[in-house]
Amino acid sequence: MSDKKTLKPLLWIGSSKKDLLTMPPEIRTDFGHGLYEAQCGDHPDIGKTLSGFGGANIIELIADHYSSTFRAVYTVRFAEAIIVLHAFQKKSKKGIETSKQDMELIRSRLKLAEELYKEWQKSKKKK
Repeated sequence: MSDKKTLKPLLWIGSSKKDLLTMPPEIRTDFGHGLYEAQCGDHPDIGKTLSGFGGANIIELIADHYSSTFRAVYTVRFAEAIIVLHAFQKKSKKGIETSKQDMELIRSRLKLAEELYKEWQKSKKKK
């Protein structure tokens, strides 16, 4: 029997991949490892449930770099894929809350994720 885990594919919404790729190399490495853990079905050490979504299926990866905090948000709501919703540098200097603007963007991208996932499943069946 093989110990190799089956990885769930990563799907990206909007500019999330481009935004992640513009982050410092150390942050990209940390988030890449966190997303890999998610693809394996594990909960990343740098991840926490993002509140305000009525469940534990929206995860926020958090990493600090010098005096900046970076975040990447993904969902495990869909059985066959991990969908990255948003990647950003936290702008607020006080508190740990995610800004209202970022929360609204995550909500709108979560709705888009449902459509993307359905299309992705259809295209997978055609192959």
